[in-house]
Amino acid sequence: MVAITLPDGSVRQFDNPVSVAEVASSIGPGLAKAALGGKVDGTLVDTSFRIDHDAKLAIVTDKDADGLDLIRHSTAHLLAYAVKELFPDAQVTIGPVIENGFYYDFAYKRPFTPEDLAAIEKRMGEIAKKDIPVSREEWKRDDAVEFFKGIGEKYKAEIIASIPSEQGISLYREGDFIDLCRGPHVPSTGKLKVFKLMKVAGAYWRGDHRNEMLQRIYGTAWAKKEDQEAYLHMLEEAEKRDHRRLGTQLDLFHLQDEAPGMVFWHPKGWAVWQQVEQYMRRVYQDNGYQEIRCPQILSRSLWEKSGHWENYKDNMFTTESEKHDFAVKPMNCPGHVQVFNKGVRSYRELPLRYGEFGACHRNEPSGALHGIMRVRGFTQDDGHIFCTEEQILPECLAYTSLLQKVYKDFGFENIIYKIATRPEKRVGSDASWDKAEAALMESLRQSGCEFEVTPGEGAFYGPKIEYSLKDAIGRVWQLGTMQVDFNMPGAFGAEYVAEDNTRKVPVMLHRAIVGSFERFIGILLEHYGGALPVWLAPVQVVAMNVTDRTEAFVREVEAVLRLNGIRVQVDLRNEKINYKIREHSVQKVPYQLVLGDKEKEAGTVSARNRAGENLAPVPIAEFVERIKAEVAARQ
Repeated sequence: MVAITLPDGSVRQFDNPVSVAEVASSIGPGLAKAALGGKVDGTLVDTSFRIDHDAKLAIVTDKDADGLDLIRHSTAHLLAYAVKELFPDAQVTIGPVIENGFYYDFAYKRPFTPEDLAAIEKRMGEIAKKDIPVSREEWKRDDAVEFFKGIGEKYKAEIIASIPSEQGISLYREGDFIDLCRGPHVPSTGKLKVFKLMKVAGAYWRGDHRNEMLQRIYGTAWAKKEDQEAYLHMLEEAEKRDHRRLGTQLDLFHLQDEAPGMVFWHPKGWAVWQQVEQYMRRVYQDNGYQEIRCPQILSRSLWEKSGHWENYKDNMFTTESEKHDFAVKPMNCPGHVQVFNKGVRSYRELPLRYGEFGACHRNEPSGALHGIMRVRGFTQDDGHIFCTEEQILPECLAYTSLLQKVYKDFGFENIIYKIATRPEKRVGSDASWDKAEAALMESLRQSGCEFEVTPGEGAFYGPKIEYSLKDAIGRVWQLGTMQVDFNMPGAFGAEYVAEDNTRKVPVMLHRAIVGSFERFIGILLEHYGGALPVWLAPVQVVAMNVTDRTEAFVREVEAVLRLNGIRVQVDLRNEKINYKIREHSVQKVPYQLVLGDKEKEAGTVSARNRAGENLAPVPIAEFVERIKAEVAARQ
C-alpha cells in the first residue's frame, strides 16, 4: 500500500507503486491532461516516475514555475531534435535552461543563417504537433559512450566519459532523437506550443577559449502565447532603452578600444554623475557616515592578508615598483580597515561608519564587458560599518530603511529581498553565524519586508542580504547588499577595547546602496528611457529665442535660472523654432522655454514640457519655483 499526500493535506491510497501520471488521473481528467511533471518529497520528476513508498506529491502544471522550467528544458531538446533532422551532420553538445528561455550549443561545418533559424523553428513546430512521447531510459555509462561515438556525437560521448563509471546514465528519447539528460521533461512534445528562436552566438566548448568554437542557438519558451508576446514586447522596449544607444543619442559618455571597460564621461553625463554622487554624499552625512578616501594602489602584502592575492589575483591589475608587487584595488574594504586600525578604538565609538566613493578596477574578461553596466573601472558608494555582534540587528534595520528611501527617491519602489545563509566552507563559529543570520532576518521582518532565503549562498566570511529592484519594464537588477564579515577585521588585526577592558575583534558590515555608479546610471537611463526626472536631468531647461530681437531677453532668463542653481542651456541659433523644439525633444530636456516678443514685453516665460504640452505663460520667478519644487520632491 502506497499513501500519497497531496498539497491540500488529503491522502490517496494505492495498492501498488503508482506513477505521477496515474495519481493525476485519479484526481481528475483535467489535471491528468495538464500534468507536466511532479514533485515527490520536493524533488522534480517526470510524470512517468513511479512512487513506491509513502510520499508527498505535488502535480506540476504550466501554472507553476517548475512547469515553465520543464517546458523550457524540453524545448531545448526539441530544438536539438529539429537541428538533427535538418542538419544531420551537426553535433549536439549542451542545452540548458536560462532566464526566460534556453539555448543549445552545436558543432557544424558552417555558420547557421537567419534562414536556417526560421527553418529550424518551423520544424520544431511540426515535431511538437505530432505529440511524440518523451521517455526516460537508464543506460550504463560505457554503453552510452559507445552509442554516441557510434552515431558521430563526439562531444556527447566526451561528456558521458567524464561521468564516474559507477554512476547511472539517463537518456531521453523522443521519436528518432535521443539525448543525454538528467531530466525531467514534459511527457510529450505536444506540451510545447509557445516558443521562438532568438539568435545565434559563438560559444567555446565547455566555456574554455582554448577549445573549439561552437554555435549557440538561443530561444525563448512560455506556457501561454500572451506571456511570450509580453516578453518580446519587453525586449523591443529594452532595445529602445538600451543605455549604450541613449548614451550616444544624449551625448552622455562613450567607450573606445584604447581603454576597454573604461568610461569617457561627457559634460552632460558627468552632470548626471554629479547629481547621483552629491545625493549619496548627503545620505552619508545625514546618516552618521564619515567619508574617507583610501589609496588606489596597495601593496601585495595587504592583498595577501585579505585573501585576494590568492583567490582573486587574475581579476586584479597588478604593477611593480622597486622590486615590490602592488595591485590596483578591486574593492575598498581592506583600505577601510587600515583607517579603523589607526588608533585605539573604544566600544563607545561603535558603530563606526565609513563611506567612500571609491574608484575600483577589476580585470573583467573582454567578453563580459557591457556598455557602462559591466566595466573594468568603476566607482562605488561603498560603506563599511564596524560594530559589535549585538549591533548587527539595529544597523541592518536602519540600513534597510535608508536603502528604501534612496531607491524611492530615484524612482524605484518594487524591491526584492533575499538572505544568503552559511555555505559549507566558512569562517567563524556557528554561534556567530546563528546570531548574524537571525539579525539579518529579524531586520527585514521588523522592516515589514517579505524575503526569500537562499541556503548556502552566503560568502565564506558571513551571511548577506541582497536587495534587487524592478525597473519600468519589469526587469530585475541586483543592486544593494549588506554583508556580515567575521573574517577581514581579524585578518588585519582590527580590535576595540570592550566595556570590560578586554580587546575584541569588531564585526565588519560591508554595504552598498547603488553599488557601481556606472552601472546604476545605466539602469537609471534604461528605467526612464533617457527621460530622467528634473532633479537628475543633465539639462533641466533649454531657453531659445524666436527672433534676434529676443536674444538679450533669453540671456536675462538664463542668468536668473543659473543664479537659482538650475541647469540651463541657451539656443540662439538662426534656425526655425520648430526645428529647435524637435531637436531638444529628442534630447529629452524636461522644459523648453520659447521666448518671443510677447514674453519679452510681458516679462514672462512660455514653457513646453517633455510631454509636448504648452504651459501657460508665467513670470520667471514662478517658473523658477516650479523647477525648485520638482527638484525638491524628486518628481
